[in-house]
Amino acid sequence: MIRFVVSLLLAGLFSGPAAAQSLDQMAGQMIIVGFKGDDAGDASFKAVRDEVAAGTLGGVMYLKPNVKSLAAVKAMNSALRAASPDLPPFITLDQEGGAGERLTSAVGFAEMPTAQAIAASDSPAQAEAAYAKMARGIKDEGFTVNFGPVADLNVNPKNQIIAKFGRSYGKSAKTVTAYDEAFINAHHDAGLLTALKHFPGHGSSTADSHAGFVDISKTWSPVELDPYKALFADGYDDFVMVGHLYHKDYTGTDGAKLPASLSPDWIEGVLRGQLKFAGVVVSDDLEMGAIRKQFDLHDTVVRAVKAGVDVLLFSNTAAYDPKLSDKVRGILVAEAAADPAFKARIEASYARIVAMKARIGK
Repeated sequence: MIRFVVSLLLAGLFSGPAAAQSLDQMAGQMIIVGFKGDDAGDASFKAVRDEVAAGTLGGVMYLKPNVKSLAAVKAMNSALRAASPDLPPFITLDQEGGAGERLTSAVGFAEMPTAQAIAASDSPAQAEAAYAKMARGIKDEGFTVNFGPVADLNVNPKNQIIAKFGRSYGKSAKTVTAYDEAFINAHHDAGLLTALKHFPGHGSSTADSHAGFVDISKTWSPVELDPYKALFADGYDDFVMVGHLYHKDYTGTDGAKLPASLSPDWIEGVLRGQLKFAGVVVSDDLEMGAIRKQFDLHDTVVRAVKAGVDVLLFSNTAAYDPKLSDKVRGILVAEAAADPAFKARIEASYARIVAMKARIGK
Protein backbone atom coordinates (compact mmCIF):
# COMPACT_ATOMS: atom_id res chain seq x y z
CA MET A 1 0.00 0.00 0.00
CA ILE A 2 2.81 2.42 0.89
CA ARG A 3 4.58 1.93 -2.43
CA PHE A 4 1.23 2.42 -4.18
CA VAL A 5 0.71 5.78 -2.46
CA VAL A 6 4.25 6.81 -3.42
CA SER A 7 3.58 5.96 -7.06
CA LEU A 8 0.36 7.98 -7.00
CA LEU A 9 2.15 10.98 -5.55
CA LEU A 10 4.91 10.77 -8.13
CA ALA A 11 2.33 10.52 -10.88
CA GLY A 12 0.40 13.51 -9.54
CA LEU A 13 -2.70 11.39 -8.94
CA PHE A 14 -2.88 11.66 -5.16
CA SER A 15 -5.33 14.32 -4.01
CA GLY A 16 -5.42 15.98 -0.63
CA PRO A 17 -3.34 18.56 1.28
CA ALA A 18 -0.10 16.58 1.22
CA ALA A 19 -0.03 16.47 -2.59
CA ALA A 20 -0.55 20.18 -3.19
CA GLN A 21 2.60 21.57 -1.65
CA SER A 22 4.96 24.12 -3.17
CA LEU A 23 8.58 23.29 -3.96
CA ASP A 24 9.54 25.27 -0.85
CA GLN A 25 7.30 23.07 1.28
CA MET A 26 8.44 19.84 -0.37
CA ALA A 27 12.05 20.81 0.31
CA GLY A 28 11.18 21.74 3.89
CA GLN A 29 9.77 18.28 4.55
CA MET A 30 13.27 16.92 3.88
CA ILE A 31 14.72 18.74 6.89
CA ILE A 32 14.88 17.71 10.55
CA VAL A 33 16.61 20.24 12.77
CA GLY A 34 17.58 20.64 16.40
CA PHE A 35 16.40 23.64 18.40
CA LYS A 36 17.23 25.54 21.56
CA GLY A 37 14.88 25.76 24.46
CA ASP A 38 13.02 23.37 26.73
CA ASP A 39 9.59 24.95 26.95
CA ALA A 40 6.67 25.61 24.61
CA GLY A 41 6.96 29.32 25.42
CA ASP A 42 10.60 29.63 24.31
CA ALA A 43 11.18 31.76 21.22
CA SER A 44 13.40 29.14 19.55
CA PHE A 45 10.74 26.48 19.99
CA LYS A 46 8.00 28.77 18.68
CA ALA A 47 10.12 29.41 15.58
CA VAL A 48 10.34 25.71 14.66
CA ARG A 49 6.67 25.21 15.54
CA ASP A 50 5.77 27.99 13.11
CA GLU A 51 7.88 26.38 10.38
CA VAL A 52 6.11 23.08 10.97
CA ALA A 53 2.76 24.89 10.74
CA ALA A 54 3.81 26.48 7.44
CA GLY A 55 4.82 23.09 6.06
CA THR A 56 8.40 24.25 5.57
CA LEU A 57 10.01 21.98 8.18
CA GLY A 58 9.69 18.21 8.28
CA GLY A 59 10.52 17.72 11.92
CA VAL A 60 12.70 18.36 14.94
CA MET A 61 15.21 16.40 16.94
CA TYR A 62 15.47 16.45 20.72
CA LEU A 63 18.72 16.44 22.65
CA LYS A 64 19.08 16.29 26.42
CA PRO A 65 19.13 20.12 26.84
CA ASN A 66 15.61 20.22 25.38
CA VAL A 67 14.27 18.01 28.18
CA LYS A 68 13.66 19.78 31.48
CA SER A 69 10.58 17.74 32.42
CA LEU A 70 8.22 15.24 30.85
CA ALA A 71 5.37 17.72 31.17
CA ALA A 72 7.30 20.35 29.22
CA VAL A 73 8.23 17.82 26.54
CA LYS A 74 4.62 16.70 26.17
CA ALA A 75 3.47 20.32 25.86
CA MET A 76 6.01 21.06 23.13
CA ASN A 77 5.17 17.91 21.23
CA SER A 78 1.44 18.59 21.49
CA ALA A 79 2.05 22.03 20.01
CA LEU A 80 4.06 20.54 17.16
CA ARG A 81 1.39 17.96 16.38
CA ALA A 82 -1.36 20.60 16.51
CA ALA A 83 0.63 22.83 14.16
CA SER A 84 0.40 20.25 11.36
CA PRO A 85 -2.37 17.72 11.97
CA ASP A 86 -2.65 16.61 8.33
CA LEU A 87 1.08 16.04 7.81
CA PRO A 88 2.44 15.13 11.24
CA PRO A 89 6.01 16.21 11.94
CA PHE A 90 8.87 13.86 12.59
CA ILE A 91 9.37 14.50 16.32
CA THR A 92 12.54 12.55 16.92
CA LEU A 93 14.93 11.45 19.62
CA ASP A 94 17.61 8.88 20.29
CA GLN A 95 16.32 6.49 22.93
CA GLU A 96 18.43 3.36 22.50
CA GLY A 97 19.12 2.54 26.11
CA GLY A 98 22.28 3.05 28.11
CA ALA A 99 24.12 6.27 27.28
CA GLY A 100 22.00 6.77 24.15
CA GLU A 101 18.94 8.23 25.88
CA ARG A 102 17.36 11.69 25.86
CA LEU A 103 14.61 10.82 28.33
CA THR A 104 16.21 9.73 31.59
CA SER A 105 15.40 8.93 35.19
CA ALA A 106 16.33 12.52 36.03
CA VAL A 107 12.95 13.58 34.59
CA GLY A 108 11.10 10.46 35.71
CA PHE A 109 11.42 8.32 32.60
CA ALA A 110 12.31 4.66 33.09
CA GLU A 111 15.72 4.04 31.56
CA MET A 112 16.70 0.95 29.58
CA PRO A 113 19.95 -1.03 29.71
CA THR A 114 22.37 -0.96 26.79
CA ALA A 115 21.78 -3.16 23.76
CA GLN A 116 24.74 -5.28 24.84
CA ALA A 117 23.25 -5.80 28.30
CA ILE A 118 19.80 -6.60 26.89
CA ALA A 119 21.21 -9.27 24.56
CA ALA A 120 23.23 -10.77 27.41
CA SER A 121 20.29 -11.09 29.80
CA ASP A 122 17.05 -11.27 27.79
CA SER A 123 15.71 -13.35 24.94
CA PRO A 124 14.43 -11.41 21.92
CA ALA A 125 10.86 -11.98 23.17
CA GLN A 126 11.76 -10.60 26.60
CA ALA A 127 13.53 -7.69 24.97
CA GLU A 128 10.46 -6.92 22.88
CA ALA A 129 8.32 -6.79 26.01
CA ALA A 130 10.78 -4.40 27.68
CA TYR A 131 11.03 -2.23 24.58
CA ALA A 132 7.23 -2.15 24.36
CA LYS A 133 7.06 -0.40 27.73
CA MET A 134 9.72 2.09 26.61
CA ALA A 135 7.97 2.71 23.28
CA ARG A 136 4.63 3.36 24.96
CA GLY A 137 6.33 5.90 27.17
CA ILE A 138 7.92 7.61 24.19
CA LYS A 139 4.57 7.68 22.39
CA ASP A 140 2.83 9.07 25.48
CA GLU A 141 5.23 12.02 25.46
CA GLY A 142 4.22 12.80 21.88
CA PHE A 143 7.23 11.63 19.90
CA THR A 144 6.77 10.05 16.48
CA VAL A 145 10.26 8.69 15.68
CA ASN A 146 12.90 6.89 17.73
CA PHE A 147 16.28 6.82 15.99
CA GLY A 148 17.02 3.17 16.71
CA PRO A 149 17.77 0.31 16.72
CA VAL A 150 21.51 0.04 16.17
CA ALA A 151 22.21 -2.51 13.44
CA ASP A 152 26.00 -2.29 13.82
CA LEU A 153 27.87 -5.50 14.52
CA ASN A 154 30.26 -5.49 17.47
CA VAL A 155 33.24 -6.29 15.26
CA ASN A 156 35.87 -4.10 16.89
CA PRO A 157 35.85 -4.45 20.69
CA LYS A 158 37.92 -1.24 20.93
CA ASN A 159 35.46 0.78 18.85
CA GLN A 160 35.13 4.27 20.37
CA ILE A 161 31.46 4.88 19.58
CA ILE A 162 29.71 1.49 19.37
CA ALA A 163 31.53 -1.09 21.51
CA LYS A 164 32.64 1.43 24.13
CA PHE A 165 29.04 2.25 25.02
CA GLY A 166 27.55 -1.22 24.56
CA ARG A 167 25.38 -0.04 21.68
CA SER A 168 25.54 -3.26 19.62
CA TYR A 169 23.56 -6.40 20.37
CA GLY A 170 26.50 -8.56 19.39
CA LYS A 171 29.06 -9.66 16.81
CA SER A 172 26.70 -12.08 15.08
CA ALA A 173 24.43 -10.68 12.37
CA LYS A 174 21.78 -13.22 13.38
CA THR A 175 21.81 -11.97 16.96
CA VAL A 176 21.71 -8.32 15.96
CA THR A 177 18.84 -8.95 13.55
CA ALA A 178 16.75 -10.75 16.18
CA TYR A 179 17.05 -7.93 18.72
CA ASP A 180 16.63 -5.22 16.09
CA GLU A 181 13.38 -6.92 15.12
CA ALA A 182 12.25 -6.94 18.74
CA PHE A 183 12.97 -3.20 19.04
CA ILE A 184 11.17 -2.42 15.77
CA ASN A 185 8.09 -4.52 16.54
CA ALA A 186 7.69 -2.88 19.94
CA HIS A 187 7.83 0.59 18.42
CA HIS A 188 5.50 -0.26 15.54
CA ASP A 189 2.95 -1.60 18.00
CA ALA A 190 3.07 1.80 19.73
CA GLY A 191 2.62 3.67 16.42
CA LEU A 192 6.21 4.91 16.28
CA LEU A 193 8.68 4.94 13.40
CA THR A 194 12.23 3.62 13.78
CA ALA A 195 15.61 4.02 12.09
CA LEU A 196 18.16 1.29 11.47
CA LYS A 197 21.64 2.70 11.98
CA HIS A 198 24.46 3.27 11.07
CA PHE A 199 24.49 2.05 7.47
CA PRO A 200 26.70 0.50 6.11
CA GLY A 201 28.18 -0.40 9.51
CA HIS A 202 30.04 1.54 12.22
CA GLY A 203 30.93 -1.45 14.38
CA SER A 204 34.26 -2.25 12.75
CA SER A 205 35.53 1.33 12.61
CA THR A 206 38.62 2.53 14.43
CA ALA A 207 37.48 6.15 14.78
CA ASP A 208 34.40 8.14 15.78
CA SER A 209 32.52 10.03 13.06
CA HIS A 210 31.36 12.57 15.64
CA ALA A 211 34.96 13.73 15.87
CA GLY A 212 36.18 13.56 12.28
CA PHE A 213 36.96 11.54 9.17
CA VAL A 214 36.38 7.79 9.52
CA ASP A 215 37.90 5.36 7.02
CA ILE A 216 36.44 1.84 7.14
CA SER A 217 38.18 0.64 3.96
CA LYS A 218 40.40 -1.85 5.81
CA THR A 219 38.01 -2.89 8.57
CA TRP A 220 34.55 -3.15 7.01
CA SER A 221 33.20 -6.37 5.50
CA PRO A 222 29.93 -7.21 3.71
CA VAL A 223 28.69 -9.24 6.69
CA GLU A 224 27.89 -5.87 8.29
CA LEU A 225 25.05 -5.54 5.76
CA ASP A 226 23.39 -8.78 6.83
CA PRO A 227 20.97 -7.29 9.40
CA TYR A 228 19.76 -4.85 6.76
CA LYS A 229 19.29 -7.65 4.22
CA ALA A 230 17.29 -9.76 6.65
CA LEU A 231 15.09 -6.92 7.89
CA PHE A 232 14.39 -5.58 4.40
CA ALA A 233 13.42 -9.08 3.30
CA ASP A 234 10.96 -9.09 6.18
CA GLY A 235 9.38 -5.86 4.93
CA TYR A 236 11.16 -3.17 6.95
CA ASP A 237 10.69 0.23 5.28
CA ASP A 238 10.94 2.93 7.97
CA PHE A 239 14.14 4.98 8.08
CA VAL A 240 17.67 3.83 7.43
CA MET A 241 20.21 6.24 8.92
CA VAL A 242 23.36 6.46 6.82
CA GLY A 243 26.62 7.04 8.65
CA HIS A 244 29.53 9.31 7.77
CA LEU A 245 31.77 6.38 6.93
CA TYR A 246 34.30 6.48 4.10
CA HIS A 247 35.24 3.41 2.07
CA LYS A 248 37.65 3.81 -0.83
CA ASP A 249 35.61 1.45 -3.04
CA TYR A 250 32.33 3.36 -2.61
CA THR A 251 33.19 7.00 -3.00
CA GLY A 252 31.88 8.09 -6.39
CA THR A 253 33.83 9.25 -9.42
CA ASP A 254 34.68 12.92 -8.88
CA GLY A 255 37.73 12.39 -6.69
CA ALA A 256 36.17 13.56 -3.43
CA LYS A 257 36.50 11.31 -0.39
CA LEU A 258 32.78 10.88 0.13
CA PRO A 259 31.43 9.23 3.28
CA ALA A 260 28.45 6.92 2.85
CA SER A 261 26.02 9.74 3.72
CA LEU A 262 27.15 11.65 0.63
CA SER A 263 27.96 8.69 -1.60
CA PRO A 264 25.65 7.58 -4.44
CA ASP A 265 27.64 4.33 -4.57
CA TRP A 266 26.44 3.45 -1.08
CA ILE A 267 22.91 4.87 -1.14
CA GLU A 268 21.74 4.46 -4.73
CA GLY A 269 24.07 1.57 -5.50
CA VAL A 270 24.02 -0.64 -2.42
CA LEU A 271 21.11 0.46 -0.22
CA ARG A 272 18.55 1.11 -2.95
CA GLY A 273 19.96 -0.99 -5.77
CA GLN A 274 21.54 -4.07 -4.24
CA LEU A 275 19.48 -4.32 -1.05
CA LYS A 276 16.22 -2.96 -2.56
CA PHE A 277 15.44 -0.68 0.39
CA ALA A 278 12.10 1.06 -0.28
CA GLY A 279 11.81 3.29 2.79
CA VAL A 280 13.19 6.72 3.71
CA VAL A 281 16.91 7.43 3.87
CA VAL A 282 17.96 9.82 6.63
CA SER A 283 21.48 11.10 7.16
CA ASP A 284 23.26 10.91 10.46
CA ASP A 285 23.71 14.37 11.97
CA LEU A 286 25.26 16.48 9.21
CA GLU A 287 27.04 18.65 11.76
CA MET A 288 29.25 15.85 12.99
CA GLY A 289 32.98 16.30 12.55
CA ALA A 290 33.24 13.81 9.70
CA ILE A 291 31.10 16.16 7.59
CA ARG A 292 31.67 19.62 9.05
CA LYS A 293 35.45 19.40 8.79
CA GLN A 294 35.36 18.32 5.14
CA PHE A 295 32.37 20.02 3.46
CA ASP A 296 30.60 23.37 3.66
CA LEU A 297 26.82 23.60 4.09
CA HIS A 298 25.99 24.00 0.40
CA ASP A 299 28.19 21.10 -0.68
CA THR A 300 26.84 18.90 2.12
CA VAL A 301 23.19 19.49 1.22
CA VAL A 302 23.61 19.12 -2.54
CA ARG A 303 25.83 16.05 -2.34
CA ALA A 304 23.55 14.34 0.18
CA VAL A 305 20.45 14.75 -1.96
CA LYS A 306 22.24 13.74 -5.16
CA ALA A 307 23.49 10.65 -3.34
CA GLY A 308 19.93 9.65 -2.44
CA VAL A 309 19.29 11.05 1.04
CA ASP A 310 15.61 11.87 1.61
CA VAL A 311 15.84 13.56 5.01
CA LEU A 312 18.69 15.84 6.08
CA LEU A 313 19.34 15.75 9.82
CA PHE A 314 21.02 18.72 11.51
CA SER A 315 21.46 18.83 15.28
CA ASN A 316 22.17 22.59 15.07
CA THR A 317 24.73 22.27 17.83
CA ALA A 318 28.03 23.10 16.11
CA ALA A 319 27.21 26.81 16.19
CA TYR A 320 23.52 27.35 16.83
CA ASP A 321 21.83 29.12 13.94
CA PRO A 322 18.12 29.97 14.24
CA LYS A 323 18.00 30.33 10.45
CA LEU A 324 19.66 26.99 9.69
CA SER A 325 16.57 25.30 8.30
CA ASP A 326 15.85 28.35 6.15
CA LYS A 327 19.37 28.18 4.73
CA VAL A 328 19.14 24.47 4.00
CA ARG A 329 15.74 24.87 2.38
CA GLY A 330 17.05 27.78 0.33
CA ILE A 331 19.90 25.63 -0.99
CA LEU A 332 17.47 22.88 -1.95
CA VAL A 333 15.08 25.23 -3.76
CA ALA A 334 17.84 27.11 -5.59
CA GLU A 335 19.45 23.89 -6.78
CA ALA A 336 16.07 22.57 -7.92
CA ALA A 337 15.45 25.74 -9.92
CA ALA A 338 18.75 25.24 -11.73
CA ASP A 339 18.58 21.47 -12.20
CA PRO A 340 15.41 19.57 -13.16
CA ALA A 341 16.98 16.28 -12.06
CA PHE A 342 17.58 17.71 -8.59
CA LYS A 343 13.97 18.93 -8.46
CA ALA A 344 12.82 15.43 -9.35
CA ARG A 345 14.83 14.06 -6.42
CA ILE A 346 13.06 16.46 -4.06
CA GLU A 347 9.69 15.38 -5.42
CA ALA A 348 10.57 11.70 -5.03
CA SER A 349 11.83 12.21 -1.47
CA TYR A 350 8.70 14.18 -0.60
CA ALA A 351 6.51 11.34 -1.86
CA ARG A 352 8.33 8.80 0.31
CA ILE A 353 8.17 11.12 3.32
CA VAL A 354 4.43 11.74 2.96
CA ALA A 355 3.74 8.04 2.56
CA MET A 356 5.67 7.23 5.72
CA LYS A 357 4.14 10.07 7.71
CA ALA A 358 0.75 8.57 6.93
CA ARG A 359 1.78 5.62 9.12
CA ILE A 360 2.50 7.69 12.24
CA GLY A 361 0.25 6.61 15.07
CA LYS A 362 -1.14 3.65 13.12
